[in-house]
Amino acid sequence: MKITFLGTGTSQGIPVIGCGCAVCKSADAKDKRLRVSVLLEIGETTIVIDSGPDFRYQMLRAGVMDLDAILYTHEHKDHVAGLDDIRPFNYILKKHIDIYADTRVQEALKREFSYIFSDIKYHGLPLINLYTVNDEPFNVKGNLVTPIDVMHYKLPIKGYRIGDFTYITDAKTISETSLAKIKGSKVLVINALQKEDHISHFTLTEAIAFANKVGAETTYFTHMSHTLGLHAEIEKELPTNIKLAYDGLSFEVD
Repeated sequence: MKITFLGTGTSQGIPVIGCGCAVCKSADAKDKRLRVSVLLEIGETTIVIDSGPDFRYQMLRAGVMDLDAILYTHEHKDHVAGLDDIRPFNYILKKHIDIYADTRVQEALKREFSYIFSDIKYHGLPLINLYTVNDEPFNVKGNLVTPIDVMHYKLPIKGYRIGDFTYITDAKTISETSLAKIKGSKVLVINALQKEDHISHFTLTEAIAFANKVGAETTYFTHMSHTLGLHAEIEKELPTNIKLAYDGLSFEVD
């Protein structure tokens, strides 16, 4: 399984005109973070987790030529706003794209993209197959996916485990039941928004503590605000088995 980070940032970390902070002015490409999303290539199957506002550019930048499914963690715009941009894949590949989301996220998609679900169809509409995610493992083109419940402050959202790879973003609290589903992962991806306390996201310290609790061989931090600091500087503060992800980073998981 090949993993590629399409984006590792957050809308809370988008550089602001005139901000002048070190990250906004950095010449290091690793400090240039688009909204969070990840690409999984498993044999002939291509899966994306979340399609935020930068989805179209991310897929072009990564040279992605196929798409089978999108798994959604939750309904916030920085995770779903790019759904409309599956159209080129529909057109070129001549197929529907499988969409996996829980019922609450599905209702949000139906509100935000009502034309996709309308009884009145017209040429060029995004074409999807909608599947419901609950608490049970499910198959995507023969690949077993285990949903993991985590809390984004008071909002229940989904993380996902596929084989030895676990991906979680926007978490603030994670139950012991969910932790049991994560343990044993060789690679863990978890959010680390900033150093300061935050009501709905792990801080850097909280993310490190959780990574140590899981004990994966390698942990990557994602969903990082530009207020977290410079990539090169923050990496010096991390244990050797914990790293900051960056846009375009690719690696293989057995």
